[in-house]
Amino acid sequence: MTSKIEFNCLPTAIGSMPQTDAKEACSIVAKYLPDLPAWPQLPKRSHLENMYVQFSQGFPGLVLEGDKILVERPADFDSKLEQLYNAASEDNPDDYGISAEYAAGLHAFLALKERHPGMVKGQITGPISWGLSVTDREGRGILYDDLLAEALAKFLRLKAIWQESFLSQVSPNTVIFVDEPYLTSLGTAFVAIPNEQVTTLLEEVLSGITGLKGVHCCGGTDWSLLLKSSTDILSFDAYNYADSLSCYPAEVKAFLERGGSIAWGIVANEEDILAGESVSSLYDRLGEAMAPFTREGIPFKQLVAQGLLTPSCSLASLSPEACIRALEVLAGLSTRMRSKYSV
Repeated sequence: MTSKIEFNCLPTAIGSMPQTDAKEACSIVAKYLPDLPAWPQLPKRSHLENMYVQFSQGFPGLVLEGDKILVERPADFDSKLEQLYNAASEDNPDDYGISAEYAAGLHAFLALKERHPGMVKGQITGPISWGLSVTDREGRGILYDDLLAEALAKFLRLKAIWQESFLSQVSPNTVIFVDEPYLTSLGTAFVAIPNEQVTTLLEEVLSGITGLKGVHCCGGTDWSLLLKSSTDILSFDAYNYADSLSCYPAEVKAFLERGGSIAWGIVANEEDILAGESVSSLYDRLGEAMAPFTREGIPFKQLVAQGLLTPSCSLASLSPEACIRALEVLAGLSTRMRSKYSV
């Protein structure tokens, strides 16, 4: 955990957007999230920008077949694996970058350096979710292969190292979120791995991030695992799952006391629901989400000071117009919070 950073409810995004033009998407991000812009993932531009495919370049034996991401063991598999381990031991990500073909928004994001943002945000798919989405020929997630599980965590750590260095061209202050949607299934038959392995693999990826680091999960999970991890920021869907985090008041209090921040995903990412919300209604909803913690002795001003505001999750499922409205409402809510609490 780094020293405490007070974001004071600045707005940022989770990542994915529905736009297909990278420059346009970056322009929208710069307009509504000027202080902490996040590079836009654009899955509707190309299937290569799917959050699992996007970070797959360079993994040994990886094959893309339509919507499937497979790992096979060709003749050069062992040598490629050895190359990966050598690179990981040297923290050398040169062969594990993310090309513009796979992340047009990331590369277009470099233009924002002219705006001199105080901090920039990136994101990478986490080892649990990636390891369950990438499978062998029998459809079994490579997470269940001990050798490949260790390799994929080292691989994603190199991706994070590379991305952090890339983003530092825009701002020396970076934050990288590790996105773990599959943690919502932790403890079920679908994710039949022990908590210790979850922690080990996640910490391997987080260890490659030298700046601020966050973990995002868009549903309910065992939040104690993440609150006790080395992450600086816990990002969650506060619009739909605020109650799930409120079940861990002692862990949240300890997390904040050691300098952690909470990213409150308070703006709905479902178009019909978003249409019925406003800055005022979301202001009230955010207050309701924070209230259980104040009853446990956490000062409301501390929650505000050590808080970020985000959409509940990806905006890629929205129309381009609704995406803009979500960011507009998010920015408006941030302005209201910062104004009311004299930030």
